[in-house]
Amino acid sequence: MTRQVEFFFDFVSTASYLAWTQLPRVTRETGAEITWRPMLLGAVMKASGNTPPPAIPAKGKYLRRDFGRWARRYGVELNFPSRHPVNTVTTMRGAVAYIDSPVFPAYLKSVFEGFWIHDQDIEDPEVIARLVEQAGIDPEEFHAAIERQDVKDRLRANTDEAVERGAFGAPTLFVGDEMFFGQDRLDFVIEALGRD
Repeated sequence: MTRQVEFFFDFVSTASYLAWTQLPRVTRETGAEITWRPMLLGAVMKASGNTPPPAIPAKGKYLRRDFGRWARRYGVELNFPSRHPVNTVTTMRGAVAYIDSPVFPAYLKSVFEGFWIHDQDIEDPEVIARLVEQAGIDPEEFHAAIERQDVKDRLRANTDEAVERGAFGAPTLFVGDEMFFGQDRLDFVIEALGRD
């Protein structure tokens, strides 16, 4: 039986971006499959009583440097966006809408890299239209998809489930009932996947 890693994420999260860059290594080393769980980080933080790092200037400054160290360790590009945080409801609904589609990996790549490498404002409708087109999705089709009630309901359900299971930030990963928070816990995820 193939092991599963549930990956609760939001595009606005630096740690979600960094973890996303490393998930191919996790699957390669373990043979596990990723179960993608788009959620709204702001709602998770509010429900759990968590505070965004920029609200504590010293913490925000430290994390910015630390994420830069992780990016260098992973050998990936990271450029902090000039506008952050942003509202990701539209792009996260897009993740839900296309999660079972062949274009889903291209969509993740387009949005994550657009925001965290190319400083694209993923709250701007025109920018979003360009990013979805880059992923091979028709912008009009995308707009219709994100307005579907089942898409809205699934994103809300993912967010509520994350909170119920103990999430307080992103990314939050689960191997069975065991929870791991942050891109810096992936080695523990790999260990958990290796257990019988």
